[in-house]
Amino acid sequence: MFIYAGTIFIGAFLLFQIQPMIAKMILPWFGGSAAVWITCMLFFQTWLLAGYMYAHLVVRYLKPRIQIITHAGLLCASLLLLPIVPAASWKPSGSEAPILRILGLLTVSVGLPYFLLSTTSPLLQAWYSRRYKTALPYRLFALSNLASLLGLLAYPFLVEPNITIRQQSIVWSSAYALFVIIAVATAWLSRHITVDTACTISDQTAPDHPECHSPSFADKMLWLVFAACASTMLLAVTNHLTQNVTSIPFLWILPLSLYLLSFILCFDYENLYSRNWYLWIMTIALGGMSYGLVNWNARASLMMVIISFSAGLFACCMFCHGELVKRKPHPRFLTSFYIMLSAGGALGGLIVGLAAPTLFSGYYELPASLAVCAALLFIVHIRRRWYNLVGSALVVGVMLSCVYYIYSYQQTARAMVRNFYGMLRVNEYDKGEEIETRRLVHGAITHGVQFVDPEWRRDPIAYYAPVSGVGMAIKHLRKPSMRVGVIGLGAGSLAAYAETGDLFRIYEINPLVEKLAREEFTYLSDCLGTAEIILGDARLSLEQEKNQQYDLLVVDAFSGDSIPAHLLTTQAIELYFRHLKLDGILALHISNAHLDLEPVVDKLSSTIGKHATLVSSAEDEVEEIYSSDWVLMTSQPLTSPEILKAAGKLRSNPGMRVWTDDYNNLFQILKKKRFWE
Repeated sequence: MFIYAGTIFIGAFLLFQIQPMIAKMILPWFGGSAAVWITCMLFFQTWLLAGYMYAHLVVRYLKPRIQIITHAGLLCASLLLLPIVPAASWKPSGSEAPILRILGLLTVSVGLPYFLLSTTSPLLQAWYSRRYKTALPYRLFALSNLASLLGLLAYPFLVEPNITIRQQSIVWSSAYALFVIIAVATAWLSRHITVDTACTISDQTAPDHPECHSPSFADKMLWLVFAACASTMLLAVTNHLTQNVTSIPFLWILPLSLYLLSFILCFDYENLYSRNWYLWIMTIALGGMSYGLVNWNARASLMMVIISFSAGLFACCMFCHGELVKRKPHPRFLTSFYIMLSAGGALGGLIVGLAAPTLFSGYYELPASLAVCAALLFIVHIRRRWYNLVGSALVVGVMLSCVYYIYSYQQTARAMVRNFYGMLRVNEYDKGEEIETRRLVHGAITHGVQFVDPEWRRDPIAYYAPVSGVGMAIKHLRKPSMRVGVIGLGAGSLAAYAETGDLFRIYEINPLVEKLAREEFTYLSDCLGTAEIILGDARLSLEQEKNQQYDLLVVDAFSGDSIPAHLLTTQAIELYFRHLKLDGILALHISNAHLDLEPVVDKLSSTIGKHATLVSSAEDEVEEIYSSDWVLMTSQPLTSPEILKAAGKLRSNPGMRVWTDDYNNLFQILKKKRFWE
């Protein structure tokens, strides 16, 4: 018993350690987008399904000795892929389809080890149930989920803050090699299992007992639907949190941890799920999340948003997984049950990871998931006549809230598009008036504003006004034929500073941003100089280019919901300065509602021996000027009287570790007070 439990525990722990680890490894290659995690989840769930199918087929069709030899052989072969390090050849070189590239990268890098880890729980449970015929193996499933939960929680709190990416790879690979040895030993001890699958149920061993009957097609479809509903809700809530907060492993891991916790509680403590209690818990949860979707905007307390939607997700997962437990079959049909559970999980990944970005122009998978969950709750309790009225009201209420949520997103939107990198909207304000403006919004963050009036439309506003740090830098450097590099296009606001003979080279990873900047804004078409757009990740593009000799290099990529941390490391800063003239300025836009980037930049500048000047500007609502924080980094101290007058000192944190390509810790710089505002 103990060797089976130990092997399952170690395998599940490693299975869920590799998920955030490999996602963080490849995150910089795809612009730091929150969708990287959702795509990784699609891969993980699909390969989990493949692992469960493998376990089912092996147990059903192979003789015990062949099962042992086959599995042990694959385990030993997987050692050839260690250590786990994504090959640099998978880095995108332009604007290739990110989803397919990520799936291919993960398949080559971690496919076989992840696949074999995913087979461990169902395969060993099947061997265990055949070796100890009177034992029920479902508690091993709960143990597997407990280990998975511990693996996930260990990453943001123990692993990420203390160990570099390279060290993580070495430690995990070493642990996996140890797991292979233990798993092969467990397989050897299982060599005497029999192929007899006769139904035995503790003290009720009659083969014609009701629990021994083969599950019907309807039973299997219900397994699939409940599993898919929980998976879709998990990914939809994850999308909602990472798009409205920030793309850090903590917010990837929190929803998944709650999802796993519901598995543990439902499968190990079956009495915790009571239909009578969860009827009302679900009514409150679905109503609360629907209310939050409609009424909570970007200024709502982050802690309130996170707690409310996380609690709602947990209630929905307890409902779905509790219903699965009530419908679970006898261990004789264990592997087919797990196949349907994993198929439901993969289906949820396909819906949120592939279908939603293709079919929806906005993040509508969460309201759709709420509506489906409400409908399932109604169906489960449909025989309770007194609930029909309450259930009908709940379903109608949730659906009306979802429709209103979608309508509210679209009512001010002049245009709305979505792809792998997120949802973009162009909103109109004060339409028909002299002060009419258009705003480019990504998630909940504004990335550019422009007046529509021809007299004012060439004025750079929002974060880029002349009183901002970047405005002062351009004024200080002003000379004929300036060369300016800009990372982050937005609405194209900085192109307003270009004069005849100037060259502005703008790096943008999202092709839809360029599309909207050209079609809905006029900064690029009104540009007096030359504005070139280079599509693809800015850092990868700069690494491939010759020295550009920029007078000014602007990095405007840190104000959004998910920051590309790979653009703010010692290696990145050194790369920027290789493309700057000796007297050039690196302008970093560090305005961010959720992350305190000042100590990070202060540490970077002192580490590489550069001078950093903070320039903060105040908001002016009348002129559509936003408050902003810019850091001007130079090789020599700045001498501009205007800049020196506005200059401030960066906050420092002596205990902070410098960010490198091998280490960063976003959790450490979260603005804690912002969560409670």
